[in-house]
Amino acid sequence: MAVSSDISGTQAHTPPTTVADITAPLTAAIAEAERLIASAEFIRSDIDLAEGYSYLGQSVHAVMQLAWARAKTHPFFATSTGPYTKMGLDNPDTLYYSADLEAGAEYLVTGVRGSTTDLSFQVITGDYNPDKVPGGDDAFDDRRLDIDPDGSFRVRFGPPRDDPGPNYFVLADGATTLAVREVFSDWSTERKGSITIERTDTVGTPADEPNLDVLTKRYRVAGKMLLSRINTWFNFPKWFYLDKPVNTFTEPRLTPGGLSTQYSSVGHFDLADDEAMIITVPRSDAPYQGFQLGSMWYISLDYVHHQTSLNTAQAQVDPDGLIRMVVSRRDPHVANWIETTGRTHGIMQFRWQRVAAPVEPKDGPTAVVVPFDDVAQHLPHLDHNRIDDAGWRMRIATRQRAFAQRMLG
Repeated sequence: MAVSSDISGTQAHTPPTTVADITAPLTAAIAEAERLIASAEFIRSDIDLAEGYSYLGQSVHAVMQLAWARAKTHPFFATSTGPYTKMGLDNPDTLYYSADLEAGAEYLVTGVRGSTTDLSFQVITGDYNPDKVPGGDDAFDDRRLDIDPDGSFRVRFGPPRDDPGPNYFVLADGATTLAVREVFSDWSTERKGSITIERTDTVGTPADEPNLDVLTKRYRVAGKMLLSRINTWFNFPKWFYLDKPVNTFTEPRLTPGGLSTQYSSVGHFDLADDEAMIITVPRSDAPYQGFQLGSMWYISLDYVHHQTSLNTAQAQVDPDGLIRMVVSRRDPHVANWIETTGRTHGIMQFRWQRVAAPVEPKDGPTAVVVPFDDVAQHLPHLDHNRIDDAGWRMRIATRQRAFAQRMLG
């Protein structure tokens, strides 16, 4: 409560400003988002609906965090999506960070390179546009950086300069966000690095305390972000997945709206309980190759307690150099079982990252749907693929322990 002093020296209390319902824009957006989720045309079961309401809660959590983390004058890296704030078919192998950018400002990013398979940077301009594939200075990995022998690095982003020096990247007009991804292959042995950002003209000065006007704007921004998040990712599968024949994959291609060094192959599945999909793909020479399932909400399935994803460090490779995976609801007792976790339909995606050359069609996946009881007939190295209950439990325990280590801090 504000305090003032009158002429007699006694203190008088100024009543606080009366404000309108600051949270109204957010609560209205939550109600609209709930309506969109409850009426989604792809809901088939209580599992789908329950996941939708979980997705709503995670999205509210995410936009509240991001609205309060927005700091154009004093930016810092915040987790933009993760296991409890999923969106955009989040990769189970990736840690995502983002920081705000402002036109005309210069930024210093410092850090120490971890042992993860990939570290990449992407400058996002304006609203996310899934039709555009950023390139050049907009999206790159750490191979373009000068990194010291101890792993430390210093990178600058800002307006054009006559003599920028090494590790300087010009921000495109309208740049709003710097996104950073750390990508794991071996969850158990690889360790994330460290990274910070500062705006060079404001570092060392205090940020303004948020007043009522700022807080009103934050609630309004959170509401807009929520509806934008729901609507964008509702439509993304329609544009890039659902227009393809079911239970098939596209040829590898540069990922729309993604990194300039990432290729992907995508599809959507629809399997009955007595069916299975056999996916065959060559083990790639690319530093990172990963596969995952996603739900129709365009988010990853539970990848901690279930094997809903595999990368080349986790997958069993057959003696002929091919990786064969079995996607099914029922357990086929093979090491490369990809669990649908009770879902009959959803999204499939392969990613190749840090590539040095295009991923050719011959390097992409093929898929065939077979009766579940016939799975063994389609695995030419079945004796190599088998796993018992104890072995499977160990695989899941390895995922759980590695995930717990990765999420510390």
